This record gives sequence, structure tokens and C-alpha cells, in this order.
Amino acid sequence: MKRGRLPLTALRSFETAGRHLSFSRAAEELFVSQAAISRQIRELESFLHQPLFVRLHRRVELTEAGRRLLGQLVTSFDDIDRLLSELAASPSQSVVRVSVEPSLAAVWLVPRLNRFRELRPDIDVSLEVDVRLIEFRSGQAELALRFSARQKSWPRTEAEHLAAVIASPVLSPVLVASGPALRKPADLRHYTLLHEENRQGWTRWFEAAGVAGDALPERGPILADTSLSKQAAMLGHGVALGDLMLVREELAAGLLIKPFDTDVLCGAYWLAARSFATLSEPAAAFADWIREEFAESRRLLEAA
Repeated sequence: MKRGRLPLTALRSFETAGRHLSFSRAAEELFVSQAAISRQIRELESFLHQPLFVRLHRRVELTEAGRRLLGQLVTSFDDIDRLLSELAASPSQSVVRVSVEPSLAAVWLVPRLNRFRELRPDIDVSLEVDVRLIEFRSGQAELALRFSARQKSWPRTEAEHLAAVIASPVLSPVLVASGPALRKPADLRHYTLLHEENRQGWTRWFEAAGVAGDALPERGPILADTSLSKQAAMLGHGVALGDLMLVREELAAGLLIKPFDTDVLCGAYWLAARSFATLSEPAAAFADWIREEFAESRRLLEAA
């Protein structure tokens, strides 16, 4: 096929919709209407004389031809994107862009950033706070720090395990002094429990502590992330299921108390990139520093 006949706009629309398996999300990424995406893909299917998607109720799936074409396009567009970024970058690049979840940024990363600046004063760090894992495309961050309860890998992304997330009840010593006695885990039902996103974390902890399900409280505020639940616990608003790595310093300072030994595994923190082997020098240096900082955090947690 002559290059002049390549339907580049339609191919771009298809590649985006194929990655997301969603016409609406493709429209959001490309800043066009969903109707425009649908039209481009129909034109591409007509051009190829075969369907690329199976249209189901409220979702789409790729056909075999669609999967073959998507694999080639993702690789090709990524290679083009990488080369354009290299050509556009200044040889003296000294900024590393990092995408990080809000709670991990506020509670763990920002308090440590001065250490990286002391180590590499020639590199500035640009933090982009987002709960969604990015796809490391043009104009996005090179690295991402993410929490995941279960997932260990993401499409077209490399991920390295940094640390397990171990949680246990924590509360203010003032609340302990003024509240009911905490002799056994079931006594927590007399306290306000602080939940993160949903109530499943506390359910898992009570099960691990051997507390019957019918004794579990079903109320309490639901907060967006770890930083908010930690702050609420320190203010005496209730008992948080604290990430022990993120509340270690507060426990050591006596600002929070861990009343029971029962801990639960709630997931893990991950370092993600499109490809660790092709990171820019600033990003590679920051990735090495992140690994070392998490290793130190794990060591301090184990020694506590």
C-alpha cells in the first residue's frame, strides 16, 4: 500500500480505542467526540473490508484482526513517540516527571524529596498527583508510584514491587485515654472506625483478629485516602486502619498508638515505567533513589 493512502487519523483513533477498549475513553484522550471516533473506526473497517471490533452491549472487544493491528500500532506509535521526545528534549535535561498517588505523595514522598535534592541538585522533580496509572505517552511522566490491592502488572508497562502494605488499627492516645478500654480486638466496635474508600479493609482486619462478622460495626466516615484517615486519627476522630509504613514516625513519636498485634496485608506499592531500560538519566537516577528509600522504609518498619 502506498504511504500516501495510509488512513493515519483513523489508525490513531483505532489505536486509542483499542488500548482502552472504549470509544468514549478514546474520545477523551484525543479531545474529540465519541461520534468522531466511531466514524473513523467504521471508515477504517470499511477500508480493510473486515471488522476490528465486536460491538457488545455497553462494551467492545477486539476481533483477531483488531488484536493484530493494535499490537503493531501500539509498538509503532510508541517508537515514534520515543524518538520525537528524544529529538525535542534538551541535551541538558534536568527535570524528571513523576506521577504519584495523592496519599503516597503527601505522607511518604514529599517529606523525603530534600534527600534526593541533596543527592542530585542538578535534577528537579516535577510531581504529578493522580490516582490513575498513566500509559507513559508523550507529554506524560516517565515514572509512576502506585498502590494496588491485587494487581501486579499493567498492559504495556513494566512494574517493580517496592513494598508490601501492612495495616493495623491506630488511634490517638487522647482517644484511648478518654474512650472505652481496649483489651481485645472486639472492643473496637465501641469506637468510631475510619474507612478508606470502602469498608472492606476493616472487615479483613476483624476476620484476621478472629472477631465474628455479626459483631462488626457498619458505620463510620469513609475517607478518600490514607493521608486523610491518618490525620483524622491523630485528631481523635476515630480509629484508622493505618498503613504501618506511612504511620511509623507517628507511632514512634507517640502521636498514634497501635493497640493490637494483628496486622493484615492490604496490597503493595509499585514503581512503574514504560521501560526501565530506556529511562532518561534523570528518571533512572530518581528510580534508583526511590528503590533505596523504600528499602530503608522496609528496614525501619521491620526493626520497629
